[in-house]
Amino acid sequence: MLKFLSFGSGSSGNCYYLFTEQDGLIIDIGIGLRQLKKYFQDYGLNMGKVKHVLVTHDHADHVKSIGSFSCDYHVPVYATEAVHKGIDLNDCVGKKIMPIDRHVVEKGRTLQLGAFTITAFGVPHDSHDNVGYCIDAEGVRFCLMTDVGHITDEMKEYIGSADYLVIEANHDKEMLMNGRYPQFLKERVASDIGHLSNIDCAEAIAQNATPKLKHVWLCHLSHDNNHPELARKTVEMTLSGYGIIPGKDFMLDVLKRKSPTGVFELKP
Repeated sequence: MLKFLSFGSGSSGNCYYLFTEQDGLIIDIGIGLRQLKKYFQDYGLNMGKVKHVLVTHDHADHVKSIGSFSCDYHVPVYATEAVHKGIDLNDCVGKKIMPIDRHVVEKGRTLQLGAFTITAFGVPHDSHDNVGYCIDAEGVRFCLMTDVGHITDEMKEYIGSADYLVIEANHDKEMLMNGRYPQFLKERVASDIGHLSNIDCAEAIAQNATPKLKHVWLCHLSHDNNHPELARKTVEMTLSGYGIIPGKDFMLDVLKRKSPTGVFELKP
């Protein structure tokens, strides 16, 4: 059975783990390597089962420990060529990915990595490049899209095809506009290449999800411009306007910013 575990989701560091009995896949490593090792120990997981690392984009909160992990465990890292170049230029990545472990993914081209069938798709954001991932394994489809400026037609299709979905609900629009951020940063976050608001996240789910959707996790919540319960309630209220009831039609959870959010079984 496929399982999912978030080790952290937010500007302090992002890291997600998908695994079966024999195979493991990490998406982004923006938390410290020592912290990641501790989390694996806490959950009784074997770091040696991690066979692949996928990268969404090159911002530090997603790639800080990519090179250290890859070098220490000799695990291949998959990202678009533009993201790899961005990692090379990122001073926050102290140890770089070794050439032998550097592999390129192409958006729209399916890749088979062990138990996982993976397709990367474009996600608008103000990084060198940014992708979401559609991952098929153990009879289910898991889709992840974070740091989302806006929802594209392609992303709508992936939302519609997902059994399990991780999607950004970064900020409450009023909190952002009335908060302490300088104006240029408010405009950057709210732009079409910034981050997705709670309401826009809910609208994307409501307008594109199908009855096959079983579970949604809200990710990458802002510390200053959001709150877990606010994000949950905003999404629930918006969905209810479409006649969709979380807890009945599908499960809804909010991923923690700085700590793990349990282990979830992804059943067909």
